[in-house]
Amino acid sequence: MEQKEIQNIGEVVAKKQRPKKSEQMSVQATPDENKRYIKHVMETFKMPKIDINDPAQVQARIEWYFNHCIKDGMKPTVAGICNALKIDRQTFYRWGTGDRRSETPEYGLMVKNAKSTIQDLWEQYASDGKVNPVTFIFLMKNHFGYADKQEVVVTPNAPLGDTTDIKALEDQYRDSVPLDVEGVEIDE
Repeated sequence: MEQKEIQNIGEVVAKKQRPKKSEQMSVQATPDENKRYIKHVMETFKMPKIDINDPAQVQARIEWYFNHCIKDGMKPTVAGICNALKIDRQTFYRWGTGDRRSETPEYGLMVKNAKSTIQDLWEQYASDGKVNPVTFIFLMKNHFGYADKQEVVVTPNAPLGDTTDIKALEDQYRDSVPLDVEGVEIDE
């Protein structure tokens, strides 16, 4: 490689610096991308309320949301489904767990199916390298119960055996203890 080529490569590498913290914390979207995201969310936001006590309407709205994501080329989210249903996330989770406080416990299967569909999609995105791994981990922990677990098995280490007989220990170590230590009296 010639000196000039090496210098050019060095200049390119030097220009590629880590983004500043303020840049890392901001949304990395072009104005056109941002318009697309807002338009997608606002269309969901403008949807009329449904009777959330009617299972057919709830199921139809969930299906509408997934089709809306397909039409707009957007990734479905738990927050998006909640927005489409006009419910908060806690209600959505109560429905999914069959919590007795839930006013509509029969929705458990609908919510579980919607969540497992989103989970499957995000796992596909992650498997294909389409999402940042940190984002994927956050979403899986936050919405789908994933956790960092490390199982530790503690086994007692008893080098002297399971039970310790004091008399047997005295007999075992009697010969290894010097009885004639200067200035020390040993009771026998």
